[in-house]
Amino acid sequence: MTDYVNKVVTFLPEMTKAITETGLMLGISLLMAVLLGLPLGVGLYLFSQNGRYPNRLLATLGNTYVNIVRSFPFLLLVIALIPLTRLILGTAFGVYAAAIPLSIVSIGIYARLVEQVLLDVPKEVVDLAKSLGVSGFQFVWHFLLVEARSGLILSLTSVLISMVSYSTVMGVVGGGGIGDFAIRYGYQRYEYDLMYTTIVLMIIFVMLVQWLGTRWAHQLDKRK
Repeated sequence: MTDYVNKVVTFLPEMTKAITETGLMLGISLLMAVLLGLPLGVGLYLFSQNGRYPNRLLATLGNTYVNIVRSFPFLLLVIALIPLTRLILGTAFGVYAAAIPLSIVSIGIYARLVEQVLLDVPKEVVDLAKSLGVSGFQFVWHFLLVEARSGLILSLTSVLISMVSYSTVMGVVGGGGIGDFAIRYGYQRYEYDLMYTTIVLMIIFVMLVQWLGTRWAHQLDKRK
């Protein structure tokens, strides 16, 4: 036990750095999911064949992006996006470079989840908005998002948990993170106790995120 504690203390600076890197990648990708994935999901709902503003071209473009991103093997996507990452940042390595593919995936995943949540909004709410003659912005802001806010929070929680899993492979582009720490300092050095420690930390983090997300969604649920 003493050897284990000493080992953890020895590698604590590297572990802290890895946790910080993971937090930064997750923060950026989650922010992009909200800023871009939410509007995209709303657009998929509005521009669909049965939506408020049917537009086949925009719906096809949005669905194509979402389907490609969600079906692309993530590791291959990271590699395929290296030229784009280098074009945007001037480098393909580092935490910020790793955040680009994570953000692209989080946007696509959250957009689809948002669309599915909005499709579950009761028809009575949509009909009420139509009868009141509200504008498109009012319809989205005061009716759709308010009615679906609990589901949107749960969907965002699911996206964050998925990004935790995806972030573990970002060592491929020098993104670091807790997953990269587990592989380099745990698996490759045969320090399996360190590897299992990081796994336990990730499990605890995921459970905490799920608990907080569920609790927040429950507080916002209009059906209570």
